Amino acid sequence: MTNRDNLRQLLLQLDDRGYKAYMDIKGSYKFPDFNLVIDRVQGDPFASPSQVRVQLPHSVAGFPASLYQTPSRDIALRDYLTRQFDHASRDLSSRRGTGNSGLIAITLVGQSVLGRTSVLITDKFIEVRFVVGLPARGRRISGRQAAEMLCDDIPQIVNDAIKYKSLNATAIKQHVETVEDADWLRQQLAEKGLVAFIPDGAILPRSSGVDDRPLLKDAIPFKSPEELRVEFTCPNRGVVKGMGIPSGVTLIVGGGYHGKSTLLRAIELGVYNHIPGDGRELVVTHVSAVKIRAEDGRSIASVDISPFINQLPQGRSTRQFSTPNASGSTSQAANIIEALEAGAKVLLVDEDTAATNFMIRDRRMQQLIAKDKEPITPFIDKVRQLYTDYGVSTILVMGGSGDYFDVADTVIAMENFEPQEVSEKAKVIAEQHRTERISEGGKEFGQITPRIPLAESIDPSRGHREVKLKVRDVDEVVFGTEEIDLAAVEQIAEKGQLRAIAQAIVYGKRQYINGRYTLPEVLNRIMADIESKGLDILTNFPEGDLVIFRRFELAAALNRLRTLKVK
Repeated sequence: MTNRDNLRQLLLQLDDRGYKAYMDIKGSYKFPDFNLVIDRVQGDPFASPSQVRVQLPHSVAGFPASLYQTPSRDIALRDYLTRQFDHASRDLSSRRGTGNSGLIAITLVGQSVLGRTSVLITDKFIEVRFVVGLPARGRRISGRQAAEMLCDDIPQIVNDAIKYKSLNATAIKQHVETVEDADWLRQQLAEKGLVAFIPDGAILPRSSGVDDRPLLKDAIPFKSPEELRVEFTCPNRGVVKGMGIPSGVTLIVGGGYHGKSTLLRAIELGVYNHIPGDGRELVVTHVSAVKIRAEDGRSIASVDISPFINQLPQGRSTRQFSTPNASGSTSQAANIIEALEAGAKVLLVDEDTAATNFMIRDRRMQQLIAKDKEPITPFIDKVRQLYTDYGVSTILVMGGSGDYFDVADTVIAMENFEPQEVSEKAKVIAEQHRTERISEGGKEFGQITPRIPLAESIDPSRGHREVKLKVRDVDEVVFGTEEIDLAAVEQIAEKGQLRAIAQAIVYGKRQYINGRYTLPEVLNRIMADIESKGLDILTNFPEGDLVIFRRFELAAALNRLRTLKVK
């Protein structure tokens, strides 16, 4: 362990040397308040920035233990410190030469509060992981500027962002308590027979389709209809009232642009917590809720979609259905079966992103095209069986077909972003105007058969590299020579989740994908390892850009790997 003065002197000595000489600074350094650890040094100013950590003892950081003593509070405080480090580093970072020179940055965050490897809290210290773009002139070291960054700027950022005395104690407390209340609310849903809760006063609309921050102008605060209003007494903020969505089959109906999809979008992201001021801080959804949509062109590997699609022309079986280019209906069927295989207990469906012929077949079409000529059993005839046979609830946005009134337990009508409970009215209409359609779903939903993934079909290598992973935006993973398209997997909130998912697939292949474990068993083991040991088990050395994910998005990525084979 050397000290800050030695690091400064070494950087000055490296001035004007070739860029690769920066490799000499890799190691640990003792600063007055913290330890600085340089784990990886970039080989070029245009390469990925160097990976750095600081470890600040609790005696220096000064945060009361009450702020991180439970898992919920721990994640919340780590999230808060990540955001503070981001703000402070943006203020100090400046361009200092070619490539990434001058960059000091931590992983990017959004509106969600998630477990990340950017900040860890141990029993001895707080560790912050970030990247530094070591400065260069062309491809020669700019030692003086590097010394300023590592020896002056980083201590300043640590002082401003990772010390309790420098931060707003009230804001920290609010952040931690908001997350704790949301976690507590989510845990109460099952006891009350609910699958989701939207509090009165919530702001659900977003600024735009590409900006997840709340709409501040003209947004209408949410207000629950009396028939669905429930009340909770949260650990911190006390009584909270709002709309509870019961288990079973729920329809969200209403005219176009009245808030149906906005409500469903808030519900689908209610599986995560959100920062104070987001508007959805206390919108909570059952942890195993999965958004389902049609996905033309995706690959499918031996999925039993026979509950929905059967009797294909030429006698082709759908019990082990595979295709490199699925249609809207076959992709939606596979998405449902794969979600159920992974353990989903709530399905979220919006007719706007669903395959029409998968959702409904009305009486007129039944008369024109006999059932023995139509392979698709529409969702309307299976949604009730999902609940009665497997306890799987569905929340469905439906503006175009009243046939679903016959199978719904709860109907919520959105009018100008305000919900109305219209279940009884819908039932009366269904009784008065019978569709006379014939149910095509049979007596039961059908079997959900777990598959066993085969290790030889999962290859992360590329060229001479045993593992080659890359993430593009928040919807695509380059996995070896393959590209996994996750654009239709709508519950991925941050890019760091994709990085972690890609690493988890590699980890799963090394540890558990061996031809013996079913996919649910593989998911169980990977998630249990992460739960007990943290995301660091996925990488060779500490990395700060991994974000916790759910088993469902991990399964979705694996299922969309075009080389995947199962038995």
